[in-house]
Amino acid sequence: MKPVALAQGLHASPQLSLSDVEEARRLGYRAIIVNRPDGEEAGQPTIASMRQAVTDAGLGFAAIPIAPGQASGPDIALFKQALDALPKPILAYCRTGTRAATLWALSQARAFDPDDLIGAAAAAGYDLSPLRPEIARRHASSNAS
Repeated sequence: MKPVALAQGLHASPQLSLSDVEEARRLGYRAIIVNRPDGEEAGQPTIASMRQAVTDAGLGFAAIPIAPGQASGPDIALFKQALDALPKPILAYCRTGTRAATLWALSQARAFDPDDLIGAAAAAGYDLSPLRPEIARRHASSNAS
């Protein structure tokens, strides 16, 4: 488990194992968001098994699984709802953490400057520069009228 900070109260991580859930709890995380669909890779824990492990550890849980490059409007809205509802700090993961970073940046685009979001992701090791047009579009739509 190698979490990196995206924002205050939110870290992204590559794939977690079931044993990582207890480590996350010990590190102070209060919730986990799964952004990886079941069955992408042999041996990856299922969403159901992660939900059980996270619940058993007394942490909050959300599953917003997306395929790489397939973040839709409803997925982005669900991620924002999870960020607003779950206790912090939150650990979000997928295979590399990029989907978690993508959903975070797109879910925050209305409130934050695109360069700030892309810069924060870059500082965490995620290149979201290809998303600049979509982040900027979302940001501009929130400031229209």
